[in-house]
Amino acid sequence: MIIRFPHLVLAAWLLAAAPGCTVNPATGDQDFTPFMDAGQEAAIGAQEHPKLLAAFGGAYDERASLAAYVDSIGQRLLAVTETPSARFTFTIVNSDVVNAFALPGGYVYISRGLMALANNEAELAGVIAHEIGHVTARHSAQRYNQSVFAQLGAAVLGIATRNRALADLAGLGAAAYVQGYSRDQEFEADQLGIRYLVRAGYDPGAMADFLATLSADSALADKIAGIEERPKQTSLFASHPRTLDRVRRAAEEARGQQSGDQRLAADEYLLALEQTLFGDDPEEGLRRGREFFHPVLGFRFKVPPGFALRNTPKAVLARHPNGALVVFEGDRLGRNLDMGGYLTDVWLGGVGLRDVEDLTINGMAAATGTGRLRTRDGPRDLRAVAVRFEGDTIYRFLILTPPKITAQLSEELRRMTYSLRPVTARELENAVPQRIRIHRVEPGETVDSLAAAMPFETLKPERLRVLNGLAPTETLQPGSLIKLIGN
Repeated sequence: MIIRFPHLVLAAWLLAAAPGCTVNPATGDQDFTPFMDAGQEAAIGAQEHPKLLAAFGGAYDERASLAAYVDSIGQRLLAVTETPSARFTFTIVNSDVVNAFALPGGYVYISRGLMALANNEAELAGVIAHEIGHVTARHSAQRYNQSVFAQLGAAVLGIATRNRALADLAGLGAAAYVQGYSRDQEFEADQLGIRYLVRAGYDPGAMADFLATLSADSALADKIAGIEERPKQTSLFASHPRTLDRVRRAAEEARGQQSGDQRLAADEYLLALEQTLFGDDPEEGLRRGREFFHPVLGFRFKVPPGFALRNTPKAVLARHPNGALVVFEGDRLGRNLDMGGYLTDVWLGGVGLRDVEDLTINGMAAATGTGRLRTRDGPRDLRAVAVRFEGDTIYRFLILTPPKITAQLSEELRRMTYSLRPVTARELENAVPQRIRIHRVEPGETVDSLAAAMPFETLKPERLRVLNGLAPTETLQPGSLIKLIGN
């Protein structure tokens, strides 16, 4: 996760305020973060907290009881750390992407997508304890320091090109560069997390169990998308490179030293999840296979086979394993300008577009043009398509393809742009969000029989197994609680 600096002045201030070394009470090591001391962390976290929420769909506040439950777990863990009087904020973010992260100053975030995969309180506690470990070990402060230089570099590139779109792409590249912790930092956070789990009375093995579920979920996502390698931006392991065997060994060692109860709290956790939103929030748009439609803004389109859709608060991304990328976003045109002029004078004036021509897409005025960009992944052919959707609302496709496959993808990508259209009244009626339903297994019910009713097109039994942490041959036990997905 990258943290954006709004002003170069802040970076200069941080450079001038470089502190010395101190001993970290959690790790016993010397702390050295040259652009942030411990006293600045709370202020930085408070400053960046609303920006991070905006980038991840806001706080999931539909159910106050669930937010309070997560906070109670976090506070229970915080009480057994080396700094129990520290102030931490635990937030569920309204994103279906399976992720967890932390900011300096004790801001810990868990996505509702991650919560959907956990199967007991101890598993969620393991995630929260791990993130607390990143904060107490000051890994988040160290990563934040790295982002000073990466974001300054992105800003300089944006200024040099005088192009907002290129500056945004540069920022995405910088984010990818600094988003991950090192493996040593991850293992240290795991060790601290296991320490806190044991002290708080949880089963430390739950951390390894949940990592196995995450791995199974990542493999299933590959299978659903029909791709060999999942895009790193959608995987928790992109920002948390972790080794399951090491975590299992550490958990077993801790379990052997633990006395008393080892809390799992499976039923309590599952009942707390009842009615939680699953998948996309209709307010932000819905993915249904390769189709994306937005009930609020009233548009829909369909990406080509092999492209994996990702919805973000600012844009819809579609990536292909061959390196092709589609960025779909909206804009406002407050002046009377034809769409060709919008392409060359407003949106991509610094790119030097070629072959600019006017189009009509499903009765809407549009324009397209081509170009060539140099990216950190090599040269990319660019095709830009802008459509005046309604009034002053513009929707636009930025399509980047490796030159050797541009011709091969041309027809499918053209169909994608021509699939953009308004949604119908019937489609709006069917825009019902999916939710987690908690079901007590009855005698005779099987994975196949329960999965058949779930609102997915393919791999229903496999989805139910991953959702509930069930092994490939594991059977359901009558009387137990499981998660189902319904409307």
